[in-house]
Amino acid sequence: MRRVKPKKYLGQHFLNDQHIAMQIVESLPVPPHKVLEIGPGMGVLTEHLSKIRDINLWLVELDTESVDYLNVHYPALSSKIISADFLKMNLSEYFSGEFSIIGNFPYNISSQIFFKVLEHRNQVKYITGMVQREVGKRLTSGPGNKDYGILSVLMQAWYHPEYLFTVDEHVFTPPPKVKSAVIRFTRNDVSDIGCDEKLFLRVVKTAFNQRRKTLRNSIKSFGVQATDERTQELLQKRPEQLSVAEFVELTNIVAASL
Repeated sequence: MRRVKPKKYLGQHFLNDQHIAMQIVESLPVPPHKVLEIGPGMGVLTEHLSKIRDINLWLVELDTESVDYLNVHYPALSSKIISADFLKMNLSEYFSGEFSIIGNFPYNISSQIFFKVLEHRNQVKYITGMVQREVGKRLTSGPGNKDYGILSVLMQAWYHPEYLFTVDEHVFTPPPKVKSAVIRFTRNDVSDIGCDEKLFLRVVKTAFNQRRKTLRNSIKSFGVQATDERTQELLQKRPEQLSVAEFVELTNIVAASL
């Protein structure tokens, strides 16, 4: 087993269990398009990914020491190692068609990674990786669950979510103080969610910013008038009780009142 060098980098904890690494790699369906690994570090996932036949693998790594390490140990990938911050990357410079994403995502930017995926949802076919367990539960939870929130709704409007398995602390260097989760999202067939997308985002964020209140109170700034039975029914609920389809319905009600 290659020694994993611990580094303090963007809140990242480096996986040192090859069995878990293989499980993560095997959770990504390998399609005939590019695969981007975010934050490969010392290459624990890269080692297994690089052995997949015909994979078109790319790596993005911010830490210069890790980039040097990857260039030395994976010379065949040297032209595909991008020394950059994923969150600041212009992905269109590297990917013109579909691609998938995998990684042991740094805890403190994992939510931002998924927001960036949403910006490129028409290109990102699959995303699978490891995040803090609480984040994994929040991303994959459905309506009626206390973990269901803004990013749950936004991701599930465009992707099918799966919570694959929980990972214990001891398989990392340094060990985190929390458990982790491996999750997977698969792009669904939705091309149009059926409402104004910018308004949809505003409605979802406004609703969950006061999640303990009923929607009648949390979105009152939009001036919605409960003039029919269905609107009254929706406004009596709290945001975590609404499905993606109901948030779309609510957005259209809001749009009609503006």
